[in-house]
This record gives sequence, structure tokens and C-alpha cells, in this order.
Amino acid sequence: MPSHKFGFEKLMVYQEARSLILEIYGVTRSFPLDERFGLTAQLNRAVISVAANIAEGSSRISFKEQAQFSQVAFSSLMEVLCHLDVARELGFLSYERFARLRKQIESLSNKLNSLRRTQVQRGKQP
Repeated sequence: MPSHKFGFEKLMVYQEARSLILEIYGVTRSFPLDERFGLTAQLNRAVISVAANIAEGSSRISFKEQAQFSQVAFSSLMEVLCHLDVARELGFLSYERFARLRKQIESLSNKLNSLRRTQVQRGKQP
């Protein structure tokens, strides 16, 4: 594994987001080909958005802006969960796989919320 060059690469929340990307891409490979431009593309874009917003937010100077990007990352994560739920209902994803991914999403959402709260608090300090 390459050494960490940028601050966001050291964040556990970023590392978990990257891990989720690999999981989701693995899942969407088994989706029907006619979903390539539908659910597959939406799900892949949403999961990448989680990690990308964590990275982009870390480059912002103000804690208020950082918190905004953490919120966007959280919103994208909820979009991922929604898409997975639809995939499960359509029979593209087993309930067991959905449940494992949901636990991963819950863990990541807790860390994102914690990061955002910390950024908001730091932004309020004089």
C-alpha cells in the first residue's frame, strides 16, 4: 500500500469509503446488463461521491466548508443505501448481501456524522 501523502488518506472514514467502493463495484458487476446505464451507473457514481467529498472537503480551509462536504458525503451514502434497497427488491441483490452492506454503511455513516460534528464544533470556536 502506498504511503499516505495527503491528510484525507489517513482518515478512517475515507478508508472505509474506499472499501465500500470496491464492495459496490463488485456487487454491480452482477447486475443485468440493461441496468448498466441505470441503477448500476447511479450506484457507482453515488458511492464514489462519498469518498470524493471526504477528500475534497479535507482541502477546504474553513471548518464550515469541511462540514458541508461531510454532509454531502453522508447524503451520497444515503443514496447508495436507497439504490441497494431497490436492487434488493428487484432481485439483483440477496437479502444477506444487502444486510452486510447495510452494516458497512451504518458504520461509515456513524463516522461521517462524527466527523461532521467535530468540524461544526471547530467552526464555532473563536
